[in-house]
Amino acid sequence: MKPFVIWMTGLPCSGKTTIVKDLQKNIPNLAMLDGDELREWFSPKDFSKAGRDEHNKKVAHLAKLLLNHGVPSVVSLVSPYVGNREDARKIIDAGDQFAECYVKCSLEKCEERDVKGMYAKARKGEIKGFTGIDDPYEAPKNADLIIDTEDEPLSDSANKVKDFLNGRNLL
Repeated sequence: MKPFVIWMTGLPCSGKTTIVKDLQKNIPNLAMLDGDELREWFSPKDFSKAGRDEHNKKVAHLAKLLLNHGVPSVVSLVSPYVGNREDARKIIDAGDQFAECYVKCSLEKCEERDVKGMYAKARKGEIKGFTGIDDPYEAPKNADLIIDTEDEPLSDSANKVKDFLNGRNLL
């Protein structure tokens, strides 16, 4: 197995972290770089565009560090702007060992899945700058892999990632 970085992007509650947790059951030593967890340490409470850009860059540098040390990782991060994902690809600079994965899911379905009530708070104006509500999400136009979690079972989504990695001879 070669180290790799899968950069998962999608709306909040689209299924990014859930897919990574499932992958960890079958891929030895797979590191999950979860945007919400890392934000607590790297970029607390700064959800401005500049803050989001900076947070994404910090996570990209961490993913590159893991890659350079032979650790495969999956980044679970909204990465709402095209520029965030372009920066990640440049920073990590890993050719076929890097892939952008779009976890596609409708806003309505994401709101249904939201157990923390973030979307409801954003709609009431209690959370400002929430991606998908009052801050844009720029969906990838040329993602290396697209996983549609709208109606797809978790096992199918995880298998698509594993098939993709096998296709690149990374597993």
